[in-house]
Amino acid sequence: MVKQGTLFYDKASGRYNFYYESDGEMRDYGGIHCGEVFEFKLNDVWVPARIEMSGDWYLVGLPGLLMEGLPVRTLR
Repeated sequence: MVKQGTLFYDKASGRYNFYYESDGEMRDYGGIHCGEVFEFKLNDVWVPARIEMSGDWYLVGLPGLLMEGLPVRTLR
């Protein structure tokens, strides 16, 4: 099942997160953890990347990219 949404920073958990639709209801992904691989939509292309943290959250191979508001999807 594809889970797709828009990234936002959840201050309460200190992690990036997103909501996705399942069975007509919005569900909370529960927070993204270091090492998880997702696809991020950049310029209308889905690009695989891994999320990590070293002081701040970042996408491996995409340094400096602002993550807030990025479309994201996963099969997990």
